[in-house]
Amino acid sequence: MKFGVVVFPGTWSDCDFHYVVSEVLHQPVKYVWHRERDLSGLDCVILPGGFSYGDYLRAGAVAGRSPVVEALGDFVANGGVALGSCNGFQILCESGLLPGALMRNECLQYRCETTHLVTENVETPFTRLLRPGQVLTMPISHGEGKYQADAETLARLKKHHQIVFRYATADGQVTRAANPNGSIENIAGIVNEEGTVLGLMPHPERASETAMGGTDGLLILQSVLGSLVEDGGFLKR
Repeated sequence: MKFGVVVFPGTWSDCDFHYVVSEVLHQPVKYVWHRERDLSGLDCVILPGGFSYGDYLRAGAVAGRSPVVEALGDFVANGGVALGSCNGFQILCESGLLPGALMRNECLQYRCETTHLVTENVETPFTRLLRPGQVLTMPISHGEGKYQADAETLARLKKHHQIVFRYATADGQVTRAANPNGSIENIAGIVNEEGTVLGLMPHPERASETAMGGTDGLLILQSVLGSLVEDGGFLKR
């Protein structure tokens, strides 16, 4: 299985993801420059965190219209999967690959802290190793992580089981106090209707080794590996 880690001007978590895939998962991985359109030969494309294009206009706004992101639609339609963390989630929403928007944190502060996520959907390529209700611990590091969607979009997310993670307490209770940024209904991560594109604000790459404080984030990438089927495609929901 081959991973691609996209690099935009201002990306800063690309090296972290590359390290985890190559040195922890022991899988082939390459950097993909934002101007590239050819994603052939890849199975999973990762949009890492950072400040793509300096967050000009809005976080992820310019990157969401870049050549590599424009190519992502065909990539996932042809059997690939895509993962966007932090700025990557913002980019996926700006591009329309995921619904909703990421806005300024409700507290108007940059938040860099450990969060707990309760798992709500285990029928995706990213969560097949998880249990319903399983709590993961991962860090966040963002100023614009408040997920918002209108009532119609929120209803559709629920109908199609697209809400994958919610911010919660350590024992899995979804409470306002556990919400670090004011996201609607504590939403921390969602997928598209096909389940092949995941966006989440927490950083799984920073929770992939015991030396870094935990390995819960590694479960997401290991799930992707486990979801790859013999014909080169991914199990769908």
